[in-house]
Amino acid sequence: MIDLSEVLETIAAAPVQKRAITNHGVLNEAYAYAKPSSFSRGMRIDLNGLTILLISGTASIDENGVSVHIGDFRAQLRRTYENITGLLESEGCTWHDIVRTSCYLRDIDRDYDAFNEERTRFFAEQGLDPLPASTGIQAHLCRPELLIEIEAIAMFRTEKTSK
Repeated sequence: MIDLSEVLETIAAAPVQKRAITNHGVLNEAYAYAKPSSFSRGMRIDLNGLTILLISGTASIDENGVSVHIGDFRAQLRRTYENITGLLESEGCTWHDIVRTSCYLRDIDRDYDAFNEERTRFFAEQGLDPLPASTGIQAHLCRPELLIEIEAIAMFRTEKTSK
């Protein structure tokens, strides 16, 4: 278990290094769209042995920037999890390092039960304990065919720090 005071001391004393993260094997970059968007798929922040990944809103988009599984909420959610998994793997971590998710559903009344069933199944498959903190929000998404979008925060140590 990470001691909060230790984390705060580390953050206060550490130089901040940041860089964009990506994994072209699972999804493309937003700037590669015909109408480009100005954001990175995620940001990696390194603070003296502590790494934080801020993963941008991720949806059911393939490696060519095409929305996939149109009209199928569960399939879109599974693809979204695959895309986030690919981003995590590209930085050497897993869902065990996720501390928070924000989940945006186009129609929360219609889709929340399916969302919660699939999320519970996926987190059980990952063996997550404790579960990440999470918020579910109804929102208009960037493409009308998308039914779910998730952003995530991961934290993990990349090197040992002396005590």
